[in-house]
Amino acid sequence: MINLKEFKSEVEKELDNILNYWIEHAVDKEHGGFFGKITADDTIIKDAEKGLVLNSRILWTFSAAYIHNPKPVYKEVATRAYEYLLAHFWDQKNSGGYWSVDYLGNPKQTHKQIYGQGFMLYGFSEYYRAFNDKQALDKAIELFQILEQVAFDKKHGGYYEVTTADWKIIQDTVITQGKEDQKKSMNTHLHIIEPYTNLYRVWKNQHLAKQIRGLLRDFSEHIVDKQTHTQHLFFADDWTVKSDIVSFGHDIEASWLLVEAAEVLGDKRRIEPVKKLAVQIAQASTKGLDTDGGMFNEQDPHHLNKEKHWWVQAEAMVGFLNAYEITKQKAFLDHSLASWDFIKKSLVTSTGEWYWGLDGNNVPMKKQDKAGFWKCPYHNARACMEVIRRLS
Repeated sequence: MINLKEFKSEVEKELDNILNYWIEHAVDKEHGGFFGKITADDTIIKDAEKGLVLNSRILWTFSAAYIHNPKPVYKEVATRAYEYLLAHFWDQKNSGGYWSVDYLGNPKQTHKQIYGQGFMLYGFSEYYRAFNDKQALDKAIELFQILEQVAFDKKHGGYYEVTTADWKIIQDTVITQGKEDQKKSMNTHLHIIEPYTNLYRVWKNQHLAKQIRGLLRDFSEHIVDKQTHTQHLFFADDWTVKSDIVSFGHDIEASWLLVEAAEVLGDKRRIEPVKKLAVQIAQASTKGLDTDGGMFNEQDPHHLNKEKHWWVQAEAMVGFLNAYEITKQKAFLDHSLASWDFIKKSLVTSTGEWYWGLDGNNVPMKKQDKAGFWKCPYHNARACMEVIRRLS
């Protein structure tokens, strides 16, 4: 297995490959912004709808890339994403971001998915970090204040899933799969604590700090199972568990994002307990590892989903490295290196970017997007930047 110097060097090259792919293939020069869909064989679907998550993640990625390595082209792409979000996704009447626009930039799905608002906030706050654009910070703060007003459950804590365009809570069909008894999800909470943490880096607001502490408490008390140290996926309003599925990728991703939140918050009383929890989650997620170093998608009591999606492998690379940094246990480092080895052999394509994943028979999923509504440069580019930062 490679040493840490080689690990860092290889990941640096891969980061360049990922970013260059999006620069060269994803920019929609005719209609603005970025193409909504690119197939596994690099065919551009020019009339595909453009999603809030994709565009917000591009904004975050290239803003973060500029902080990592200030190339002018990274600023160009980040600014393109920022300006397109404001011009086409931002609801000028009600604020917040539409879930999608058509390929021409007209509003298409106008509901306000809280998950999507989180990623928009994540992108705005990172753009401010990179370029000190006051408007971006103002928009991030505006989103935070709206989410606290309309999506925060003041009785039980936590956040609801979706609202109408004018911010009235409605039944979710995207994250919680349309099941009426599922009012809250692990996934949305993970991607609320993530942007809130990023906003707190640049805006030391006490209410924001309180809400991050509350989110950390939600994870330790409700979301992470105290016996198995895996995360429950769905909940009723009062945090009654409504799911028996284990998502290995979300577990290993949460393990390091929760530590990041505690450290950015700077609350020393919380950092060590969160680190302990993170290691327990990382250890539990090893049950999702295959012998080839890849991580399976998810498992319920009756079935193991053996697909190996791109984002799961990226998060495994970081999550296990994080667990190694905390414990210095070589097994965690070996898992991180094995994740990278699997990625190199199975997911990286000759033209750049990664396949969506491997199916249950370890065959590349070539019918799935290489770029699209959910397939973005955020998981894998962020994983590369995290590995480089941690090994520097």
